[in-house]
Amino acid sequence: MDRDTITGSHSPLRPEQMSVILDSVAAGIFTIDMDWRITSFNRTAEDITGVPRNKSLGKPCWEVFKSNLCEDDCPIRQTIKTGMQIVNRAAYIVDSKGDRVPISMTAAPLRDEDRVIGGVETFRDLRQVEALRKRIEQSYCCEDILSCNHLMRRMFELLPTIADSDSTVCIEGETGTGKELVARAIHTLSPRKDKPFVAINCGALPDSLLESELFGYKAGAFTDAKRDKPGRCALAEGGTLLLDEIGDISPALQVRLLRVIQERVYEPLGATKPVETNVRIVAATNKNLDDLVRQGKFRHDLYYRINVVQLVLPPLRERKEDIPLLVDHFVARFNRLQDKDVAGVSERVMELLMAHDFPGNVRELENIIEHAFVLCQGGLIEPRHLPKSICPTSALSSLGMGRALSLEEMEKIMITDALRRNDWNRKAASRELRIHKSTLFRKIKVLGIDLPPLDGRSSFHRNMSAAGDEPGLV
Repeated sequence: MDRDTITGSHSPLRPEQMSVILDSVAAGIFTIDMDWRITSFNRTAEDITGVPRNKSLGKPCWEVFKSNLCEDDCPIRQTIKTGMQIVNRAAYIVDSKGDRVPISMTAAPLRDEDRVIGGVETFRDLRQVEALRKRIEQSYCCEDILSCNHLMRRMFELLPTIADSDSTVCIEGETGTGKELVARAIHTLSPRKDKPFVAINCGALPDSLLESELFGYKAGAFTDAKRDKPGRCALAEGGTLLLDEIGDISPALQVRLLRVIQERVYEPLGATKPVETNVRIVAATNKNLDDLVRQGKFRHDLYYRINVVQLVLPPLRERKEDIPLLVDHFVARFNRLQDKDVAGVSERVMELLMAHDFPGNVRELENIIEHAFVLCQGGLIEPRHLPKSICPTSALSSLGMGRALSLEEMEKIMITDALRRNDWNRKAASRELRIHKSTLFRKIKVLGIDLPPLDGRSSFHRNMSAAGDEPGLV
């Protein structure tokens, strides 16, 4: 529908015919004059706002919509001023019941020949979209952890059982994969949830400070120790103590920590007798402790004590199916924190994110979205809002940024990633993708996916045998 048709200029349609057409549109539509008063209001606009047409006509638009954009960032005001159309601006209005309604709006100026005589705005009710997004997040969420990856989903299923026990847990994963979030989820799901959760980064402090931070000290233990100071073990009493980056502690401190885990006692610096403790230990590391044990850098007896239950978090590059879910989550989060109305990311941005390896994992993705929020004032996040490390000129040209990835291209990427994660074992990949193996074979052929000269079955069985059925192993 062009602007001349909307204004009625050069149109053979009578006003009542135009009203029928506008009322049949599934989006809300209204027009205003140069005094910001509503001149037309279709039936869908009535349904979304709860305001009857006869009570809206002639009123200033801000009295009807009460939008968060009305005062400073009104799209229809901007479009009249600039003459440029504004597309898919995210916002919310307050309906007649006082409820907040999320919408997506598009605005354009109304012209009579060369003269602007007002503006037109269409808007869509996003309540169902928001409800669906929340349902999806809840379906793929365990506490504050979001994922639809099969390994992460398996961990979600195990977490309540792990949390219900008092066994020591060791969480391994690269920096930024969410180890502390998993530790907090274990605490929140456990019988200790009403007691403190205390975390300490073992790699950030030298031994002398780390020991006093962990176990505390008594007055007079050293110069300037004028009064007793409780350590993290005391602060976490009855709750959970997270020892982050445990692979960085020295052999001497490993001995003291072993005693805490084995005998449930510790000695503050300067104390003359041990103190009993009731804390659950959760350890986290971005290093392979098994390798450190073989190298003699980590005590094997401490390793076995903290590794009763092992959780391994896959890096984001191995679960790229989570990227759209995480992007939506971070966009919603920063909209709340920064009081903005960013609608999401464009197809081009999603294309770039899916192609990135994310050495910083989920934390890096969060930082990328936060960076984009600094530069993006509304609408969709575009490539120009991304850090240069994500959106170099070479990446733009190599990805063919003049177009979005087709469904077949996205499918090829997802299937190839699943095959690679499963050592190119087609049967294992089909299980992960939840499709029949014959369907996978057909798609491999149709999409032209090149396979290495092995079937992956031997490595698959070898890995399964090594993994076994040990609880908590992901």
